[in-house]
Amino acid sequence: MEHMDARTAIGLGAASGPARIAGPGEAIGPDEAALAGRNHGLPLEALRYDITPPGLHYVLTHYDIPPGDSHAWRLTVGGLVEEPLSLDVAALRSFPTVTHRVTMECAGNGRGLLDPRPVSQPWLDGGVGTADWTGVPLHILLAVAGVRPGAAEVVFTGADHGVERGVEQDYQRSLPMAAAMAGDPEVLVAYAMNGSPLPPQHGYPLRLIVPGWYGMASVKWLRAIEVSAVPFEGYHQASSYVFRRSEDDPGTPLTRIRPRALMVPPGFPDFMSRTRVVRSGPVFLTGRAWSGHAPVASVEISSDDGRTWHEADLDAPGRHHWAWRSWRTVWTAAPGLHTLGVRATDTHGNTQPLRPEWNTGGYGNNAVQRVPVVCLDE
Repeated sequence: MEHMDARTAIGLGAASGPARIAGPGEAIGPDEAALAGRNHGLPLEALRYDITPPGLHYVLTHYDIPPGDSHAWRLTVGGLVEEPLSLDVAALRSFPTVTHRVTMECAGNGRGLLDPRPVSQPWLDGGVGTADWTGVPLHILLAVAGVRPGAAEVVFTGADHGVERGVEQDYQRSLPMAAAMAGDPEVLVAYAMNGSPLPPQHGYPLRLIVPGWYGMASVKWLRAIEVSAVPFEGYHQASSYVFRRSEDDPGTPLTRIRPRALMVPPGFPDFMSRTRVVRSGPVFLTGRAWSGHAPVASVEISSDDGRTWHEADLDAPGRHHWAWRSWRTVWTAAPGLHTLGVRATDTHGNTQPLRPEWNTGGYGNNAVQRVPVVCLDE
């Protein structure tokens, strides 16, 4: 390292868009362990909560958590608009506000289960959470600013700043105009989570909430909104968060969340392996299911590692169109080792695969959750 150019050195670390694929048998390294220490997933027993407490909701921070002063913070709305805006948080709160319950999932959720493993934040299956987000619909702010003809995208800039592949940058993402101006789902400029000001790790004092899209679209620590006539080509839009099956694949950008169901692990766990232990007889199973493409149509359960399936009871659709739904069933456990599985299918026919769809970034892995269970002979 002492002979290495400094700019070369900072281009070598694991990035939010994985820089390389782990070698055969390669264990999680110090860089990934550090990322896993800074970020955290939802403990699956917390699926019991309709609304995830902020401290249990998944967190992914690309760079540092920036300092936030709600009194000094300014949000600008500019670019291809008639009347540029510069708003403090108090001025933003004077606009009409709404509260939406939204399930958010990290695009890399399940990355750590892939083989070979893309080197980055090593998510298992807990990169998810559901919260009540309160804020101003983005389309209201854009209407006040007056979008000019020729607008194609809206670019969002956060206050978090760092280096990706050796390039210094802010975290930025864009949405097409149709998504930014939509009334359902409404994109929010949010200032509250579960009825309280945003916690620092969740974007205080302002963040974007894009219902139905993977979490990378919901820019935290939001400080600028710019309407653009041309597609945004920033790193986190064009290089990272793109499905690629090989390095020379131009890829497909990530947008909406693929269907997924997760189970509250039954019984009690072995400390290290997390294998579950239950008693023989009826075992109540429950969990949550969601999709960013369409409402969930069904949830199925397997107790024989995906060979056979039966349908679980699914809560009726409620008024929270972009939040997870609860499901439940009873499994009769017999002594021995079992592998439980759960999968969701939405009304567009999208369903979870039994095996992961590998890609270079480890994105969108919605393969069926597998839960090893030991049933005691008692």
